[in-house]
Amino acid sequence: MNSEMGCIKEENCGSQTLQKLAEQLYSYKSPSVSANEEEESKYCDIIGSNFGYMESLVVPNEHCCSCVNWRKKRAAVLICLFEGHEGELRVILTKRSMNLSSYPGDVALPGGKMEEGDEDDSATALREAMEEIGLDSELVQIVANFEPFDSQALLSRIEDFNPVLNADEVDAIFDAPLEMFLKGDNHRFEEREWMGWKYLLHDFGFKSKQGAAFHICGLTASILIRAASVIYQKAPDFEHEHLPDFQQLQKTLNNMA
Repeated sequence: MNSEMGCIKEENCGSQTLQKLAEQLYSYKSPSVSANEEEESKYCDIIGSNFGYMESLVVPNEHCCSCVNWRKKRAAVLICLFEGHEGELRVILTKRSMNLSSYPGDVALPGGKMEEGDEDDSATALREAMEEIGLDSELVQIVANFEPFDSQALLSRIEDFNPVLNADEVDAIFDAPLEMFLKGDNHRFEEREWMGWKYLLHDFGFKSKQGAAFHICGLTASILIRAASVIYQKAPDFEHEHLPDFQQLQKTLNNMA
């Protein structure tokens, strides 16, 4: 793991960069959305079939779109940022264990299924981050919830975080610059369509400082494109019009729960 990582407390936000970022994210408001019944079935299928890297995000298809078990299947991920040596924002990512039955070897954000006792999505994401990579919730500060199932956290002191990987779930942990998800370098995409709903499947190639190569794609890539767009307040350099509308998905699933 890169030694640039650290932690942040509410009373001590670290560098001025992280302080400004925390203030920006605290004031972030998600846009309002609307949906109709036809769109609901599309979201169920697309999230389940094409964007998910966690089996907990699989939702029933159009033949069973009441999603009565949604809360049992609900999942959350953690977008955990820290400031690199050159002042750039970097995000923590993991490579899923090759022994997992679903999406083995895929790059993912720390996260997983909601369990009884989790108060909200942030609690789920923090618990999963502790279980997967040993990130103590006391070391991080949640500053925003960008989408239905991802929470934004900041870190400022690497010496307080000693990663401990759960070998049953995680093969590797690494970090990447957040801004790369707005650039066309090492980026490719496929245009896809499901039930008349068009979308782009994004794929970013990345090589760590240790020389390991990773592909960051699917739902993980889409979440990070959206997060980078909000944080840097600019659009990606590449085509992105058909990013999944996570706010719409949240409203749809809440209505069907």
